[in-house]
Amino acid sequence: MRAYYYDNLPGDQRLPHDYIPSRPVSLEKLSTLGVKYWTIPVAGYEAEVDRIAAREGYKNRDTINVSKEGLGDLYETKIKGFFEEHMHEDEEIRYILDGSGFFDVRETPSDAWIRIAVAPGDLLVIPEGIYHRFTLDEANNIKALRLFKDEPKWIPYNRSTDTDLNPHRIEYLRSIGVGA
Repeated sequence: MRAYYYDNLPGDQRLPHDYIPSRPVSLEKLSTLGVKYWTIPVAGYEAEVDRIAAREGYKNRDTINVSKEGLGDLYETKIKGFFEEHMHEDEEIRYILDGSGFFDVRETPSDAWIRIAVAPGDLLVIPEGIYHRFTLDEANNIKALRLFKDEPKWIPYNRSTDTDLNPHRIEYLRSIGVGA
């Protein structure tokens, strides 16, 4: 995993969008935003993922293959939707099995994007209520184990004035020391 500030220049979302020189973001900084991260080698990953899942209360899981082959005719629509700025009322937990991509999270209160490049062996937890988005990189393929606290669901709430008032968003801001 490599995290850095996103340069906000126009162009293909699948490109790194890294400043020159790069402006890296530490794991400690990500932690202040509620983002959790582990590195677990893919070979024999099951026992360690199971241990973390038990400790964190992740009861369900499935696998997603985000690629033209994996999504078929829905590929373009899904990629566009994943890159819309949104939040969830649940954590987004992904363990990367193959391929690579980018999760972008909003830094609060600056509202800057932080890009997190993920690759096989990365386990990333994006907290509920944080604004974020996802895209593939130029390889156009990622296979990930998705973990869930309850029944699998993925409901995006695109950023809006209404979403800013969502109780999960407000609780997220409180948890990182922003707002009332």
